[in-house]
Amino acid sequence: MFNRELSWLTFNRRVLELAEDASVPLLERVRFLSIVSSNLDEFFEIRVAGLMQQEESVSHPATKEFLEEVLQKAHDLVSAQETCWHNQLLPELTKEKIIFKNLVGLNEKDLEGLSPRFDRDILPALTPLAIDPSHPFPVLTNKGLYILVLLQDPSTGEARRAVVPIPRILPRVLSLENQDQKSFTLLSYIIQKFIHRLFTGLDVKGSFVFRITRNSDLYVDEEEAGNLLEVIEEEIRNLRKGAPVRLEINEDVPEEELNWLLKVTGLPKLNVFKASGPVNMMRLSSLIDLAGRPDLLYPSFAPAMPAEFIDNSKIFQRIAKHDILLHHPYESFTPVVDFIRQAARDESVVAIKLTLYRTSGDSPVVEALKEAARNGKQVTALVELRARFDELNNIEWARQLEEAGAHVVYGLAGLKTHCKACLIVRQEKSGLKRYAHLGTGNYNPKTARLYTDFSLFTADEEITADVGLLFNVLTGNLAKPQFKHLIVAPFDLQRRILELIQSEINAAKAGKKASIFAKVNSLVDPEVIQTLYQASQAGVKIHLLVRGICCLKPGIPGKSETITVHSVLGRFLEHSRLFRFENASGEPIILMGSADWMPRNFLRRVECVFPIKNKSLRKRVEQEILHTYATCPRDAKALQPDGSYVPLTPEGRQASLAQDTFLALARQVTPENLIEKPKRPSKSVRRQS
Repeated sequence: MFNRELSWLTFNRRVLELAEDASVPLLERVRFLSIVSSNLDEFFEIRVAGLMQQEESVSHPATKEFLEEVLQKAHDLVSAQETCWHNQLLPELTKEKIIFKNLVGLNEKDLEGLSPRFDRDILPALTPLAIDPSHPFPVLTNKGLYILVLLQDPSTGEARRAVVPIPRILPRVLSLENQDQKSFTLLSYIIQKFIHRLFTGLDVKGSFVFRITRNSDLYVDEEEAGNLLEVIEEEIRNLRKGAPVRLEINEDVPEEELNWLLKVTGLPKLNVFKASGPVNMMRLSSLIDLAGRPDLLYPSFAPAMPAEFIDNSKIFQRIAKHDILLHHPYESFTPVVDFIRQAARDESVVAIKLTLYRTSGDSPVVEALKEAARNGKQVTALVELRARFDELNNIEWARQLEEAGAHVVYGLAGLKTHCKACLIVRQEKSGLKRYAHLGTGNYNPKTARLYTDFSLFTADEEITADVGLLFNVLTGNLAKPQFKHLIVAPFDLQRRILELIQSEINAAKAGKKASIFAKVNSLVDPEVIQTLYQASQAGVKIHLLVRGICCLKPGIPGKSETITVHSVLGRFLEHSRLFRFENASGEPIILMGSADWMPRNFLRRVECVFPIKNKSLRKRVEQEILHTYATCPRDAKALQPDGSYVPLTPEGRQASLAQDTFLALARQVTPENLIEKPKRPSKSVRRQS
C-alpha cells in the first residue's frame, strides 16, 4: 500500500499543477496556489503534528526517518509552489497589468501614498512586544502573522529584539494608488517599510515576517465530559498553546536569529520553511476579488433549476410522486433549502429532524430550523461539535437553535455524526407521512456551488422508515439497529462493502460479468484494499475515482492488474461518493452516501450510504454520470504503480472535460428562464481536501 501522508502530498502536488496549467484562467490559478497553502496548513496542524507526537513518545527509528521524509516532501512542494508564483504567475499577472509589488518593489511614490494610510489605518492597530528579561517571548497564535524586529539603542549600542503581531482584522492585500494599472502589495510589506515609526529612539536593523503553525487536533475525553459543548469550547481555547509544528519565515533572516527562534519555539531545523515570496500564500486569494477581472476567471455559471421544483409550494406533492435526484453544483441547491424552509411554514408538518456537520456563516438552513421551532414544530438538530475547524461555528448554531426552542443533540459518544440526512414528518389525510433528503454533501449553500455532490429526495416508505430509525439511533443511542436499505457506519458499512466486493469475486469465478465502480475522496482502509486486490485477481474489472489520498496500488502484475485509479481535479471540488456493484442480489446496485473508504468513516463516524431504487434515476446515473466520468478524461489523471499520476490522454486538458460536460447536460434539460442568476464563489478559500 502507498503511505497515507505521502499520498496526500502527491494529491496536493496535483492541485499545484492546476496553478501551473496555462489552460486554466489566470486568477483561478492564483486561487489554486492559495488552496495549496490552505491544505498544507491543515496537513501540518493534524497529520505532521500526529507524526511528531509519535516520534516523541515511541522509541522507533523508522518513525523519525519517516517524519523526515514527509517534511522533505513538504519542502519540495513549497519550493515548487514558490517557483510557480515567481516564474509563472507574477510575470503573467504583470502582462495583464495586475502588478504585485514585493518589499523591494515599493518605490518612493508608492511610499508617499502609503504613508498617511499607514498612520491612519494601520499604526493604531499595531502593538510592539519587546523581548527582554522583563518581557518574555509571547505566546504566538496558531497561524498568526508576526514580524521579528531587530533593534539597536544608538546611545549604548545595545541590540534588542521585538515582535509585532499583525492583526487578523486588517486586510492582508492592499491596493496601491496607480491610475495606469492595478497595483497591489501585502500589508506585511507596508508595515516593514514604516516599522521604524513604532520604535522611536531606536534604530531598526532588520525585520522578518514569520508564522508559527501549531498542533490543532482536539483531544476530548467524552466519557469524562459532563457538558460536551463546554469541554470542546475550552479545548479550542487551549489550541493556541498547542505544540509548534512548523515555522515559516522570510528567507533572508540571519542564521543567529533563526536559531534563536528555533530555541524559543522548540522546533528542529527541518520544520523551518523559508519563504522567498509571501509568508502564507493563502492570502493571495484576495487578489481574485481586488483585481476585478472576470475575464481572468472561469466563465460564470448558474445552476439549473429542475422542473419539479419550479413551484416550491408543491414540493411535497412532487416528492410523493417519485424520487428526485439532484447533481450539485450543476443543479441548484435551492430545492434543498426550500424543502426545509417549506417544512418550517407548512401547517401540516409536525416534525423536522436534520444532521448538521458544516454550514455557511449565514445559514438559511439554520434560520429555517429556528423558524420551524418558533412555529411550534418539533425540531431535532444533530449538531456535530467536532467538525474540524468548524467547532466554534457549530457551537454558536447549537446555542441559537436551543434558544429558538429546537431540541439539540450531539450524537453518539466517541463518534462524529458525518451523515447528511433530513427527515420531515407531515400529517396527511392518510396519516403521518415521512419525507427525506439524503445527501453526499453538507447543508451548506455556499460550498454547494463549489463542490460536486448528490441530493436524493424521497417519500419511499421503506427508505424513510430507515431514516427515521437512523435519527432514533442518534438521539436514543440504540445499540444494534437493523436497517433494511440504508447502510450505516459504524454498524454495518464496512461489512456490507466487503460483502458487495465479495459478490463480484464470486460472480467472476462463476464466469459472469463482474465490475465495481467507486468514487470517493480517499481510499485508505487496508481490509477493503486487500479485498479489492482479491477481486482483481479473480478478474473483476474495477474503476476507482479517488480524488485525494489513495493507498491502493493499481496495475501490479498478478495483484491489481484490472484496477484503474483516476483522480479528477478541476473547477469544482469532487466531493460526491458514488458506488456501483454489478452483481448485488443478481442485478447492479447503485449507492451514494457520505462515507469515504477509510477506517475513520467505517469505525469512528456515523455515516449513511443509500441506494438509488428508482429505475429512471438509475438509468440517469448509468448513462449520464458514470458514462461521463468514463469518457471525459481531460480533468483526470491515472495513478501509476510507482505512485505517480499521468494524464489519461496525450491531449491532456485539450480533451473533453467531465465537469464542463455536466454543466452542459444540466442546461440541456432546463429552460433558460429557470437558470439561477450567476453568483461568484465566496471570498473564502475553497479547501481541496
